[in-house]
Amino acid sequence: MKVKSIYINLPIKDIHRTRTFWTNLGFAFNEQYSDDKALCLVINDGLMYSMLISHEMFSTFTHKPIADGSTTQVLTALEVESRAEVDQIVRLAIENGATRYRESADHGWMYYDSFADLDGHQWEVLFTDMAQMSM
Repeated sequence: MKVKSIYINLPIKDIHRTRTFWTNLGFAFNEQYSDDKALCLVINDGLMYSMLISHEMFSTFTHKPIADGSTTQVLTALEVESRAEVDQIVRLAIENGATRYRESADHGWMYYDSFADLDGHQWEVLFTDMAQMSM
């Protein structure tokens, strides 16, 4: 089986603040799938997206309660091209209202840092150098 692309659906409280937050981190949106109820965050065009959906609309997709940001259900990890890019994204996230939920970690072959976005969704940004991984 091969999946064509992935869409991570996350509930959000404020469309405008969420758009500003992710734009300030350097990300773009697919406007074809964005409106006043949802935003389609482009993580890797053609492969990975996150649908950031208002609580009102999100509740039409599930009969379960929507997490309020005080619990963890998913850790979304994004792999980038360098340690510097990890640091830049996390720095920009915190400058734009995100919070740090753990400190960065350096395992030699893998470096990562983390933030919780405006709605409490937890994101990990990582860089891996498999040539440095000991077997």
